[in-house]
Amino acid sequence: MNKIIAAFDGLKFSESTSKYAIELARQNNTHLVGVFLDDMTYTSYKIYELLKTEGVAEDKLKILDDKDQQTRKKAALHFDNSCRKAGIEHSIHHDRHIALRELMHESIYADLLVIDAKETFTHYNQKLPTRFVREVLGNVQCPVFLAPPRHRPIDKIILLYDGEPNSVYAVKMFCYLLPTLTALPAEVISVKEMSKDLHLPDNELMKEFMKRHFPQAKYTVLKGIAEEEIVNRIKEQKGNALIVLGAYRRSEVSRWFRASMADRLMKEVKMPLFIAHNK
Repeated sequence: MNKIIAAFDGLKFSESTSKYAIELARQNNTHLVGVFLDDMTYTSYKIYELLKTEGVAEDKLKILDDKDQQTRKKAALHFDNSCRKAGIEHSIHHDRHIALRELMHESIYADLLVIDAKETFTHYNQKLPTRFVREVLGNVQCPVFLAPPRHRPIDKIILLYDGEPNSVYAVKMFCYLLPTLTALPAEVISVKEMSKDLHLPDNELMKEFMKRHFPQAKYTVLKGIAEEEIVNRIKEQKGNALIVLGAYRRSEVSRWFRASMADRLMKEVKMPLFIAHNK
């Protein structure tokens, strides 16, 4: 991998995104770009704070705009200093137009996007998954690493597999982009209907493929409703696993790696997610 981009709201800087992105860039000896989405239509203040009976308070508007500008500068400087301290090759982009549009354009020229799962680019807190993250996952042009609220070193890989091409594609992209993490303990989790056997879908082919990437992988086949069984299984895990899964959009072929799976993982397990779908 040659280029990671990390997306930041300079007004609400995500320390977790910064730490995960720097850690991944250092481990894989790759260039890291901090993409600061300084959308000029988005500010820390609300318009009603500026209203007077005769109109907008221009003096207060300038004060608040200057404050936002300084906050954004401090966030970018903090990121720059963190990268320098880690000794990684890095650069910073300041994108000043519509945040989502700018980030999707940046993703065309990136190998991996790192972003906080709770990112909103609004004044308001939102339940997970946020509207902004949903839009990112549905339109992004590269795999995505969703950072949880708090950074913890990754000590295990969980690969969600349902026998469909998209779940295998996600494993491939993970191995290609983050090869240093393939040395960690790994578990392949699959869920089947109650009437089915406990063999992996395409058992021989999948294990032959996995042997070349995760030769010591453990395989777990559960029965029941995928969303329920996977979430429960992951909640039993100790440590801090990175979860790898395929298609996010409901229009994808996969019958259970769909929006509800990623949504539930974001809401309930607070672990990093690596999401890749083959459009």
